[in-house]
Amino acid sequence: MFGPPVQIAYAVDDVVAAAHRWVARGVGPFFVIEHIAVHEVRVHGAPSTFDHSSAYAQWGPLMVELICQHHGGAEPIVGSSGVHHIAHFVDDLAAASTALTAQGMPEAMYAQTAAGMPFVFHDARAERGHYIEIYERTERLGRFYDLVRSVADDWDGSDPIRRL
Repeated sequence: MFGPPVQIAYAVDDVVAAAHRWVARGVGPFFVIEHIAVHEVRVHGAPSTFDHSSAYAQWGPLMVELICQHHGGAEPIVGSSGVHHIAHFVDDLAAASTALTAQGMPEAMYAQTAAGMPFVFHDARAERGHYIEIYERTERLGRFYDLVRSVADDWDGSDPIRRL
């Protein structure tokens, strides 16, 4: 249905402060995007919003994302600590989403980036303790993953927090 994990995400209260803690442990540099624009958001099937910021870096073979939700809403998707989600590329978003739902991991949130790329969080907390995020690998998303990885490969510790 989907390949190996490509990203592990941790819920944090402040993405920049958390990124500095990770940098102190040798992970970086982090690319920070604040108040990421998304639309067509639905949470548990109902129209909603998702105001969040993230910081991204490469951590060995995986991208690490530090994610913070800025509003609680009726049912916040992102808490304040712990593993939030594991992300996977899928060949067919609709088919993978249907399969996860059939396996008892319902859609928790669907949204689209400003560029129109859809992504879905499925609630796998009962089985795995976290959400599963799925999205198709687009050219634009692939370039972002490649950028984060390549910059980390040559990183000398300078400029540890980079805002996008």
